[in-house]
Amino acid sequence: MKKILLSACCVALAFASEAQVRFAKIFTDHVVLQRQKPVPVWGWAKPHDKVKVSLGTQTLSAEANNEGKWLVKFPAHEAGGSFQLTANVGTEKVTLNDVVFGDVWLCSGQSNMEWTVKQADNFAVEKKQANFPQIRHFFVEHLVTPQPEIDLKNGEWKLCSPETVGDFTAVGYFFAREVYQKTQVPIGLLHTSWGGSQLEGWLSKEAMESFPELQSYAKNLPTTWEEADKLLESNIKEKLLGNASAVVTLVDEMKFTEAGYDFSKWITGNAIGQWDWQGIWAWRGNGFIAKKIDIPAEMTAEVTTLALAESFSHNLVYINGKLIFSGLTKGLRKILVPANTWKAGENSLVVKMDKTIEPNWYGMGMAGSNDDLYVSSATQKIALGGSNWKLMPSFAEPHAYAHSSNNIGTYIYNAMIAPLLPFGVKGFLWYQGETNAGRSYQYRQTLPLLIKDWRNKWQEELPFYLVQLSSYGGYQNSNQGSGWAELREAQTMALQVPQTGMAVTIDVGNPNDIHPTNKQDVGKRLAAEALKKTYKIDMVSSGPLYKAVQFEADKATISFESTGTGLMLKDKYGYLKGFEIAGEDKVFYYAKAEIVGNQVVVFHPKGQKPAAVRYAWADAPIDANLYNKEGFPACPFRTDQWKGVTEGAKFK
Repeated sequence: MKKILLSACCVALAFASEAQVRFAKIFTDHVVLQRQKPVPVWGWAKPHDKVKVSLGTQTLSAEANNEGKWLVKFPAHEAGGSFQLTANVGTEKVTLNDVVFGDVWLCSGQSNMEWTVKQADNFAVEKKQANFPQIRHFFVEHLVTPQPEIDLKNGEWKLCSPETVGDFTAVGYFFAREVYQKTQVPIGLLHTSWGGSQLEGWLSKEAMESFPELQSYAKNLPTTWEEADKLLESNIKEKLLGNASAVVTLVDEMKFTEAGYDFSKWITGNAIGQWDWQGIWAWRGNGFIAKKIDIPAEMTAEVTTLALAESFSHNLVYINGKLIFSGLTKGLRKILVPANTWKAGENSLVVKMDKTIEPNWYGMGMAGSNDDLYVSSATQKIALGGSNWKLMPSFAEPHAYAHSSNNIGTYIYNAMIAPLLPFGVKGFLWYQGETNAGRSYQYRQTLPLLIKDWRNKWQEELPFYLVQLSSYGGYQNSNQGSGWAELREAQTMALQVPQTGMAVTIDVGNPNDIHPTNKQDVGKRLAAEALKKTYKIDMVSSGPLYKAVQFEADKATISFESTGTGLMLKDKYGYLKGFEIAGEDKVFYYAKAEIVGNQVVVFHPKGQKPAAVRYAWADAPIDANLYNKEGFPACPFRTDQWKGVTEGAKFK
């Protein structure tokens, strides 16, 4: 605790030495202040300085505390502006211009919230039309810290214009545009998100301590990066070696390249792609990739080409224990393998890779495509792409860890949420979950925990609107199970928390891309929830939501909420799709379904009495086509509570 206080004091004194008085970094020209609520404004000066703060015609006074921080709270104000915001100590004065009152929405989550307007559909058109100076955007830069920060490093509020809109959060912008056009209230987008981040990084330590499954983690939370790196290394060793405290020597690793070495117990992954996303998070060092390759007898006497995709790093390449290449090659690597190096049948390929030189942030892993991995001769080509490679870091050689989003829980909160407090906001927009899909069952509790945590920090039951996961990956059946479907279920269950809403997006996703570019519909659907529930506009704001089921001899009848003016399907042949049905044996079948009034009747193809119905229960349920007549898609659901594929998976 003494170290933390000393650190805070040092930071505060450093701030004070820069200037006699300044605002917190969240306050810049063009800032949007939350209307209709008391307005906290704060900053730093020298300890015990008397600070006068003026907003328009109102002036308040404050005394800087021992750390130099001062805070005033202006009375609530209606939407409008612009105003000047000033702070002065003696003759020194800081002035901010074009301050407006409106609604500030905090936009957070992972990459689909971070995705910018310039990456979304129809950017050329969107750019031309983006003349909305009353929509403003503040981007919080990526940072993780072991302790809560007292201020941001930098940042600025930007007016929406054709020149600036490309860098706005796309989901946030399309939400803001819809709300602004309906209400004429200025909108501030306080954008704090990080691609690939897990929910637990956005939780405060206090929230973790309040949740039994995370209490132990919170109590042992590292307080320095040195401790954090040691914990991450222990976790990786536990995962890869089965022993968190294992000691690996250079002698041990020299054996990796010997003929006959058994690397089957290494972690399975793809040679293409960063190791960060293959279970070896933030590793910045050297490592090994290996693969068994079957070579036909007729190729062994030929000179062959071994293609190893892109990696600007020094490599050693071994075939059956024999070094056949050593060097540094940039771009696509094509290595000539002498005749009679391969043997007929199974061969062992091991590549020792030093850490990537360029780009140095990439870490381990090759770039390019699976098509860039192969062995070829004049007459044959053997593809080596796919996720059946074996990966192993070099623990014995010097290495480090990138200080990134998912090393340790709460570290994102410390740097990207804590410094924003107590800035006034209208509510929260949340698009996250892809990274948590492996432990979807626990998300049933951690998402409500996050909502409660942020509301506690802002001391208000603020609206929380979330985007349900879109479609990405395979179209499994319910007999296989789906972590993404279970994550969507957990998101739907969060709607039991008061003042929440959700945009269903399974129909605007891309099964082949985790970043669908249609962010317009996502923003509009989020805005519809806010317009109805927060702005009290009488409208339909969501699609059919499962309510109840009635089972009969060979069919099930599903009732819904949020049917609007009626149910409809979207299919040129008139078939309702996406439904599965099972009996007591828990075996699911794709099922015929029909809309009957505002209900759906699902028939068992075997004529058996059903016990469960599921709809859109897959990673990418691309054929699901139930809507209400207002055009909102039905929310995926299941009527059963049978054990799923993620139950028991916990954050640690």
